[in-house]
Amino acid sequence: MKTRSFLPLLIAAATVLTIANPARAALTLTADITHDQEPGVPGMTPTLTSTGDPRPLSFGTATFTLNDAQTELSMIATVFNIDITGTQSPDTFDNLLNAHIHVGAPPGTNAPVRWGFFGTPDNDNNPDNLVVTPFASGLGGTFTSIWNLPEGNAGTTLATNLPGILAGQSYINFHTVQFTGGEIRGQII
Repeated sequence: MKTRSFLPLLIAAATVLTIANPARAALTLTADITHDQEPGVPGMTPTLTSTGDPRPLSFGTATFTLNDAQTELSMIATVFNIDITGTQSPDTFDNLLNAHIHVGAPPGTNAPVRWGFFGTPDNDNNPDNLVVTPFASGLGGTFTSIWNLPEGNAGTTLATNLPGILAGQSYINFHTVQFTGGEIRGQII
């Protein structure tokens, strides 16, 4: 009786399956969120209290993970020196009004809101995944959420915004009472 080796056949089948079904890996993007990235803040307008006293400069970081199917963009963003509950400080100027992802313009320029996750517009609704964890002491906290495939602002979806996000034409923005156009922002790269 003659024995056959099936190893070459198995290698050939594995090669064909690999070529026919190329796997996508999850992609991680980041943003360094600062006051000086806001183009509408002439001459680095200082952050102030409502009485004109200086307040600490706000900043933050964010990490985004696009799943391998490109149907969800998960987010973890942490911001400092912004009152995210309206009760972390006695002043109102540092109160957070809105937080969004903007897509569709080169770095340093303003782009339209494409996904609001805090305040208005609220596009985190299919389902609403937002979890806000205020700091136990001090100003700020962490935001976690997922931009799901059907969600988006102004008739857009995650799918329609992915080309701009992946091309570096998006940023995360936090808007406060003092800076309604945006106090801090970070380019998503």
